[in-house]
Amino acid sequence: MPSPAPDSSEFAVELTDVECWGGASGREPSLTGIHWKVAAGEFWAVGGLMGSGKTSLLSSIAGLFPPARGSVKVLGTSWLDVSPEQLPAQRLKVGLVHGGGLLLRHLSVAENISLPLRYHHDAQHSDVLPKLGEWLAATGLESVAERPGGAVSRNWAQRAGLARACSLQPEILLVDNPLSGLDPQDVRWWVQFLGRVSEGHPLLGYRRLTVIVTCDDLPVWRAPGRRYATLAGGQFRVLDDASSLEGWATTHAGPV
Repeated sequence: MPSPAPDSSEFAVELTDVECWGGASGREPSLTGIHWKVAAGEFWAVGGLMGSGKTSLLSSIAGLFPPARGSVKVLGTSWLDVSPEQLPAQRLKVGLVHGGGLLLRHLSVAENISLPLRYHHDAQHSDVLPKLGEWLAATGLESVAERPGGAVSRNWAQRAGLARACSLQPEILLVDNPLSGLDPQDVRWWVQFLGRVSEGHPLLGYRRLTVIVTCDDLPVWRAPGRRYATLAGGQFRVLDDASSLEGWATTHAGPV
C-alpha cells in the first residue's frame, strides 16, 4: 500500500523572495518576489502561458541555475550551501523531466534511460537491464526502445525523460509542460501516471513523491488534495482552491 503523506511541517521545496532569470538571453528577470512552500508529498500544478517563466521556475528548483535573488531550499538545504562534493547526491533527490524529453539524439530510447543509471551506479548495461525493462513497460516504451532518441515523437521522448528521471528514485519530481501538443489519449496517460507516481508507484517502492508539474491548462490536473498556482506578468500566485481553476481557464483561453 502507498505510504502516508509526510507531515506537512516537512517542506520539500521552499522559495523565499526568489527572482528567476529568464527572457531570450536567459539573463533577464522573468519572475520576481516568489514566496512558496511545498510540503513533502504534495502535488502542485503551476499554470502559465508561453514565456511566463515555467521552465525558469523548475530550473531554479532543480538547482540548474541559481536565482537572481532569494533562497531556494530543497529538502531543507539551500543550493547555495551544497558543496561540490555534496552536489551529485543532492541533485539525485530531484528528478527533472524537460519539455520534449531532451534526449540524446544519437542514443536509443533505452540507452537514454539507462545512461544515468549506469553513470550514477557505476554499472554495466547488463546490470541495469531489469530496472530498465520495468520502466520501459511502465511507460509504454517497449515498442520504441531501440529507436534513436531523435527519431521518436515528442510524447515518446517525454515519456523516456520521465522514465529516466524516475528510475533514479528521486524524492521530488519536476515535470515541465508535458501535455503540450499531445492528443487527448496521451494527455489522459500523463495525468493518470503522474497521479500514481505522486500517490506511490510500485516501482518507486510505494513512496509518495512530491510532484510539481507546469502546464498551459490547469483544469485538466484537477483532483482531490492537489494544489494550484499561476504564473502571469512576472508574478507567482497560489490559487485558494480548485474552484478558482475555471476562472483561470477562462481568463487565459487562447493559443499558447
